[in-house]
Amino acid sequence: MNNKEGNNKKSGPRAASSRPSSNKPKPAMQKRAQGPKKVKVNTKVADIATDKVEKKPNQAPKRPKVKDEIRLNKYIANSGACSRRDADIYIQSGTVKVNGIPVTEMGYMVKPGDVVNFDGATLTPEKKVYILLNKPKNFTTAMDEGQEYRNVLELVKGSTTAKIGAVGRMDKNTTGLLLFTNDTDMIRKFTLPSQKSSKIYQVSLDKNLKFEDLEKIQKGLTLDGHRVFVEDVSYIEGEAKSEIGLQLRSSNVKVVRSIFEHFSYDVLRIDRVSFAGLTKKNLPRGNWRLLTEQEIINLKNV
Repeated sequence: MNNKEGNNKKSGPRAASSRPSSNKPKPAMQKRAQGPKKVKVNTKVADIATDKVEKKPNQAPKRPKVKDEIRLNKYIANSGACSRRDADIYIQSGTVKVNGIPVTEMGYMVKPGDVVNFDGATLTPEKKVYILLNKPKNFTTAMDEGQEYRNVLELVKGSTTAKIGAVGRMDKNTTGLLLFTNDTDMIRKFTLPSQKSSKIYQVSLDKNLKFEDLEKIQKGLTLDGHRVFVEDVSYIEGEAKSEIGLQLRSSNVKVVRSIFEHFSYDVLRIDRVSFAGLTKKNLPRGNWRLLTEQEIINLKNV
């Protein structure tokens, strides 16, 4: 066999395979599952976007935190103008300025030396003062009872130069503990119907309190459409049954009087012997004292 013949055999048709031939098309290969495409971030654009701070109208420029700075609403409340909650409303309305610039930002910080203008007046914040008085008779918290009865502020006149007010009301016949402060938030806290601090009163009646009436008072009663919850009521040990101890949360002394008048008793005297944990210990009638730091903390945590 020559080389040509050998070459012709190689280039000829392939020998028939033993495997049967199929004309069916092969199935397409499944694509490999792909994760989400990564998006390339243009770092230059992102850096520029973060550098841009959108300035709101009527907003003072922000600055780094400074020592001894306080929130604007607290600064306003410390001045005695209004409570913190009311101060937030004034701030949102745009009537508060810091260094001549209107501030509407909630949580804005005021540093020492800043000039705060509130509704057209420049504010001077006062240090918070808390004074406890053992009130005597014939002094009242009301301002409109004429010259016959003197105002309780006369009794604490030399205690501070701050503008203070009484927490709650007391008529001329009620004696005992009365708190004064320029902390408007605390005044509001202890005069709300929902406040949770207990007060204890010693009540003198014109006659002995019947045991069945005492039980009815203990269960609580409704006065003028309002439910009054009494924490405790009892006879005072060693005294006549006309001397009653009453514990409840209301700071309104009129409620105490109304409870017994509801059962046809005349109230001769009411003496508040405890106010939110404060007592008359070492505080003679007609005298006052400043609260300790711990007492102030306790009142704020009530």
